[in-house]
Amino acid sequence: MYQKHQLKNGIKVITAPMKGTKTVTVLVLVGTGSKNETKENNGISHFLEHMFLKGTKKRPTTLDISKELDKVGGAYNAFTGKEVTGYWAKVDGQHLDVALDVLSDIFINSQFSPGKIKKEKGTIIEEINMYLDAPMRFIPDLFEQLLYQNQSIGRKILGTKNNVENFKRKDFINYYQNYYTGENTVVVVAGDVKNDDIYKKVSKYFRAVRRSKPSERSKSYDKQNKPALKLQYKKTVQAHLCLGVRGYNSSHKDKYTLDVLSVILGGNMSSRLSVEIIEKKGMAYFIYTGSENYQDVGYLVAHSGLNSNRLEEAIKIILREYKKLTKTKVGDEELKRAKDYIKGKSLIALESSDAVASFVGHQEIDTGKILTIQEKFAKLEAVTADDLLRVARDIFVNEKLNLALIGPFKDKGRFERILRF
Repeated sequence: MYQKHQLKNGIKVITAPMKGTKTVTVLVLVGTGSKNETKENNGISHFLEHMFLKGTKKRPTTLDISKELDKVGGAYNAFTGKEVTGYWAKVDGQHLDVALDVLSDIFINSQFSPGKIKKEKGTIIEEINMYLDAPMRFIPDLFEQLLYQNQSIGRKILGTKNNVENFKRKDFINYYQNYYTGENTVVVVAGDVKNDDIYKKVSKYFRAVRRSKPSERSKSYDKQNKPALKLQYKKTVQAHLCLGVRGYNSSHKDKYTLDVLSVILGGNMSSRLSVEIIEKKGMAYFIYTGSENYQDVGYLVAHSGLNSNRLEEAIKIILREYKKLTKTKVGDEELKRAKDYIKGKSLIALESSDAVASFVGHQEIDTGKILTIQEKFAKLEAVTADDLLRVARDIFVNEKLNLALIGPFKDKGRFERILRF
């Protein structure tokens, strides 16, 4: 069971005790990401995440920070998303104070040295280059650009090279002050913990975080009335595609139905698209279907890489499988398999303290309400074949269809002609 407590400075502390583990994970989440950026400062959330690991007054260098956790065998990292940024450390339970000390130090006392900012620009620009040179990794970004156009949620988390090159220390300070506040921060401690001790410890280490409301979060919306296509030319042997539809946000009652649909379509090797495209046709090494639920918007998408000469055939197969779900109910056995798959994967993941911390913390950031895994499974079990048919008929329609492509193509017309249900 999870327990939540709010400190005087507004920070929400969530404890998630686990039996049978000797590890503990501390995860610090801030309710901001690239969604809260403008076109001019796109990329600053991610750049700031990098700068948190570059030095504090107590630990002046990256090495000083890393060796604190290395000496106790800890695992640690940070990440930036569209709506959340996180910093975490996983250690032997007896070294909880080490994790709290290091994470609170970088969170409160990072220096954002102009010299280190200048040096880090090169690192991030090469990270951008790495993504641009890897179609398999970049195509999901291209798909979201297509979905959300000029909205902030559609921009790349890494930002642009031009922005990265022009960021100044004052830009980081302003963004930090606007969003890194107590009321916008969640600290999760999961694993080998005792509730009574944790609140005092977190309060001790994070008491210097100021209490104030963060700047207002950006809103996202769906707007589309016909199929949309985004084509990026790249001279490659293999083409990469994301073909999907608009779906539901993280609070929507049908997000569990969307999860089941995505598994049936392409969630595993026995899914419909895997059987049709990989097993029967031998057209691709992988095809995957997943659903994304942001706070305001969401989508379902199929992602694959395949020989460019067979791309049109693959698009037609994906569209055919989408359409089938609007015509014929899913059978009881297939529905049960999809539900059991989701439950099994979830339980396997939640055997580790870092996964439990993420499971709890992201729910708090997304909706402010934490469901246990049993409560989530109950909602999943409530999904019926009628629900799948109803949702399929809602989302698999022409005006919600979107196709992003990376490959040796310049003629958009050939693909626009087949974007029809």
